[in-house]
Order: sequence, then structure tokens, then C-alpha cells
Amino acid sequence: MESSNTKKTNQLDFLKNKLNCETFDKDNINQNSPENFNQETFEPNEENFKIKRICIIDTETTGLDENKDHVIEVGGILFDVQSRSVLSQISFLLPVDTNSAEHINGISASVSNIPQPWEEALKFFLNLVDYSDLLIAHNAEFDKKWFGRETLPNLNKKWICSLNDINWSFKKTLKSRPSVTDLALAFGIPVWNLHRALSDCYYLSEVFKNCHDLEDILLKAMEPKHIYKAIVSYEDRLLAKKAGFLWNNHLQGAWTKKLSEDELINLDFKVELLN
Repeated sequence: MESSNTKKTNQLDFLKNKLNCETFDKDNINQNSPENFNQETFEPNEENFKIKRICIIDTETTGLDENKDHVIEVGGILFDVQSRSVLSQISFLLPVDTNSAEHINGISASVSNIPQPWEEALKFFLNLVDYSDLLIAHNAEFDKKWFGRETLPNLNKKWICSLNDINWSFKKTLKSRPSVTDLALAFGIPVWNLHRALSDCYYLSEVFKNCHDLEDILLKAMEPKHIYKAIVSYEDRLLAKKAGFLWNNHLQGAWTKKLSEDELINLDFKVELLN
């Protein structure tokens, strides 16, 4: 059996030698490898910009605090946007000592320690990430914060949050911040399992299959957003809540939300831009 130091060395060697994969489809741009393309700051303002593939990601963790808790499961689906097809998928457990969230995800620490090739699974997952143009997760800020820690490397890709960045208002039955279950049911997708990484990825992939304007939805989700404070009275606070503003989120004692310029137009109340 390999020592833990050997395993870590192998993982680092793998990360250093990852293949440079195609990223964004942009005319007259030859330097399109991950080293030469800053996907974190990219803005989709190119006329011929296209999103070919996305990687849908979900993590299950032993708690909410990335400083003391751990990832116990990772799931990923490589999804082709044009054909609305799942190209590849994977989920795997990572060994942990304890799982305080077992009552939520149903994964015991003892099961996570049953021998299985999670190192090879991680390498395959990273290949799916390399082949994607965007990473998508529901409540992406939560999933994103676990990468770059412990055994999970940082993912140098642009993230989209299907909870906060995608505007689902075209689906009239949905509230402004729908859960994965809400999304699935609104699109007629049966829900049979929750809080496992691959099943939550699957629900999102099925939702995307049923989005006729998926390319436009994703491009709009990538538009720059700024934090705004709702200017509402106590009596009108439900207007802000209905529009997806959160209380005490970005600013204590205020209803705030990240919005693009287009989303500002449809508000029924005044807002103030926050620095």
C-alpha cells in the first residue's frame, strides 16, 4: 500500500502534467489553453462566443465549515450544450474519520474508508473539468470553497451558480431562489434521491435538457453582477424577499442581492448599489 506522502506526490505530479484542453471557442484567439486564458475574469462579450461543454458539480461534506469539515463525496457530469447530452459522469467517496452530516447525506465514515480507487476517480473528474468551458453548481459558492483544500485541487475555471446566477423567472411556478428539488419538479423530472452528489448533478442535467434557450440562459448567467440593497419599507419587505433578496446576507440590516443590469429593469422597487 502506498504511503500518504507517495499518494500526495503522485497527485501533484498528475496536476502538473494535465493535458491542455480546449477552453472557449473564440475567433482569432490562439492562446486558448488554461495557462493563457483567465476564465475567472472572462466576460462573454465576444460576438462569436460559444459554450460547448459544461461540467455540473456537486459535493457532499461532513459539515458547513471548510476550515474543520471535509468533503466526503464528489460528483460531476460533463454535459454537451448543443446536443443537450450527458457525455460522461462520475461520483466517488473520499475517506473521512467522522461525518457529522450523515443524517443528511446518508454516508457513514466507515463506508467512506472501504478501499476503492478514489485517487484514479479524482483524476478522471479533473479530466471532465478540463474538457468543460464552465463549471456549474447549485449554490456554487459552497461547492467552490472546498476546492484548493486537502486532496481537492483548485479548479481554474469560470463558475456559474444555478441558484443565484441563472434567472428562472421564465418558469412561472418557481420561486426566485429554487432548490434543486424545486427545479426538477417544475420541469417534470421525478425526484427519488437527494443529498448524494451524482443525483443532484443528474437533476440539473435533466433540467438543462429541457431548457430550449440554454445557451442564452448560460450567457446571461455569466453577465457581470453587482450587489444592490433594496430600498423598501418594513411593510413592503416581502417585495424584496419575493425578488430573491436576502436579509443580512451581504449587509447587516438590509435586503441585498447580486443583479445584472438587465435584472434591474424588472424590479418593482428602488435599489442602491453597494461598493
